Amino acid sequence: MAKQSGLGDYFACDNSAGSLKDISGDVTNLGVNVGQALLDITGLDKSAMERLIALGDGSFAVSGVFNASANQAHAVFSTRTGTRTVDYKIGGNTQGNPYLTMECLVDSYNLTRGADGSLTWSAGLQLQSGTSPTWSTVP
Repeated sequence: MAKQSGLGDYFACDNSAGSLKDISGDVTNLGVNVGQALLDITGLDKSAMERLIALGDGSFAVSGVFNASANQAHAVFSTRTGTRTVDYKIGGNTQGNPYLTMECLVDSYNLTRGADGSLTWSAGLQLQSGTSPTWSTVP
């Protein structure tokens, strides 16, 4: 796959009942972090850092325009309890596109009313399952 923009991306998240909802139309900004902890194991006999790979981690920082319609962003994030499947597909839900899925917990859901009258939201989702996130492609 060649270089591409983020236009047409797909983002879906389970609601509190465990039903996956496509909220791509409500999302305006998305950040993905697939991190890797590193253990410092540098001995006294070394003159540079020595490390081992440790636990993997993952998170999403998502924000968008408030939408209180059924099965949209507010309905998905307003109840923060329960494990959520989160699917992110770069370029859309088309076979062969890059795809990341994680089991997450919602750590925050915030609303902001701007001076211009805008109403936006932001949500944080943190890895829950103990399974290190891995990129794949849409089947």
